[in-house]
Amino acid sequence: MFSFNIDRMIATVDRCPWSAHAGLAAPRAGGVLRQAPRPLYTPEERRRRDESPWTLVQGILAPLQFAVFLVSLYLVLDYLLTGEGYAVATASVVIKTVVLYTIMVTGAIWEKDVFGRYLFAPTFYWEDVFSMLVLALHTAYLVALFLDLLGDRGLMVLALAAYVTYVINAGQFLLKLRAARLQSASDAAARGDQTHAVDR
Repeated sequence: MFSFNIDRMIATVDRCPWSAHAGLAAPRAGGVLRQAPRPLYTPEERRRRDESPWTLVQGILAPLQFAVFLVSLYLVLDYLLTGEGYAVATASVVIKTVVLYTIMVTGAIWEKDVFGRYLFAPTFYWEDVFSMLVLALHTAYLVALFLDLLGDRGLMVLALAAYVTYVINAGQFLLKLRAARLQSASDAAARGDQTHAVDR
């Protein structure tokens, strides 16, 4: 009884969108505590997602950024291995960073359209948190480049560190995209079952 009251008190002030994953639970009938996962999209959020023009923009920018990343990664690694091509490698990292800024800004607008807030909507909370690290490292590269704070190789190593975080973040979003597709398929199957039951 005491632990239940503590859980309820914490729940009244907790603002973490992933409380269930933090060990908190929601009560259900019978007094048994059970985790209550939030659906990826509510029906209204899914409708806004499908109607938002920024959904298409994100769909175009995401593969574009990945293509720029692959080219830049090759150029950075080639410079680190051969010591040649520093200028073109540097230009590629700057272009990659500009594309990152673009997708971050448009992504925030998309999030506002769909979830009603520019960043840290519950569905993409941890992806947005890690995106801040990705953005910070890319920005640190630009600052170090223009203020000449690191040597050539140091800048390329910093770029690689930024790229590692980008790959992790991209993986987070790909997993979330897969989850969204699975939810859509599950919802469609449920609607089909309901229709079939009515027909019978």
